[in-house]
Amino acid sequence: MTAPAVPAVVTARNPDRLLAAGALAGPVFAASAVLQMLTRPGFDITRHPISQLATGGLGWIQITTFVLAGLGGLALAAGIGRTLHDGVGRRALPVCVGIFGAGLIAAGVFTMDPENGFPLGTPDRPVARMSWHSIAHSASAAVAFTALAVAAVVLAVRCARRRAALLAVLNAAAALVLFLPMSPEHMSVQIAVNGLVAFTWTTVVGTSLRRTP
Repeated sequence: MTAPAVPAVVTARNPDRLLAAGALAGPVFAASAVLQMLTRPGFDITRHPISQLATGGLGWIQITTFVLAGLGGLALAAGIGRTLHDGVGRRALPVCVGIFGAGLIAAGVFTMDPENGFPLGTPDRPVARMSWHSIAHSASAAVAFTALAVAAVVLAVRCARRRAALLAVLNAAAALVLFLPMSPEHMSVQIAVNGLVAFTWTTVVGTSLRRTP
């Protein structure tokens, strides 16, 4: 969906482990979410956002998934900071990716409310009034994905400055998807698509920077 970063200079301190942790965050999150979607009774991706997996007796699995993915995002931010030391985005990229990681951790700590029939036994309707932790969850997720969209824009500009047109276009496309407003009718599916785009971006960026000579 998106493209790796352009060649950069690596510092004396080897950031490979940090970048590897960042690259693994996406596959770990995706594997956990898909497994839960297939095995938890009553979950319907067309009606329930992935974040709702953090509710109910098995909600700790998704909470842990959020926290691990967020730690991976922080590791990626640190790896980027140790890898890029010149050019556009050398400061903004690690900051934005770090905000993404911190936002994911917060989204795991603050859970959504059970609603729309999930977990099983929950009334099949939206909650009448969101709890404080559900509001905090939504705000954390919004900040996280907005920060990553900004990071994709910064990387697109960096690629354009280095005349890597295809990489610039792909990063801009990723940012566009993440910036699109949510549709109430298809919100849960759109959230899943945003997650796929976001974690594809982090995985490709982390992997490509590890391969930079």
